[in-house]
Amino acid sequence: MHFNKTIPELSVFDIKKSKKFYIDRLGAKIEYERPEDKFVFLSLEGNQLMLEEIHADGWNIGNLTYPLGQGINISLEVTDVDSIYQRIKEHSISLYRDMTVSHYAGANEMIEQKEFLLQDPNGYLLRFTKSGRR
Repeated sequence: MHFNKTIPELSVFDIKKSKKFYIDRLGAKIEYERPEDKFVFLSLEGNQLMLEEIHADGWNIGNLTYPLGQGINISLEVTDVDSIYQRIKEHSISLYRDMTVSHYAGANEMIEQKEFLLQDPNGYLLRFTKSGRR
């Protein structure tokens, strides 16, 4: 298995609820898990995330209250942002920011980015994107 150079590990309140959200709602797959540690390694189109239920010996550097991950968003580039968007809508998941299309000037080209944002059950802000050149 290939491991990305950067892989966020997210502390979660309830590993079962989080797994259900990421797998059933977003379409992620389990690469491996350690149920005894309430840990799971997930992937979605090359994006990788680790989830671990909060416990006393974890990587807790402060008080962990909802919403977790304040001040960051996790960008997940996908090949078909529209299908994931439709999946979210079908499951009546609230969006933090509805679908938008933005244009950015690159070094020698215009970049178009289509994206929407939502919060997972723990409050982490997830940004689903599809970028292209114009």
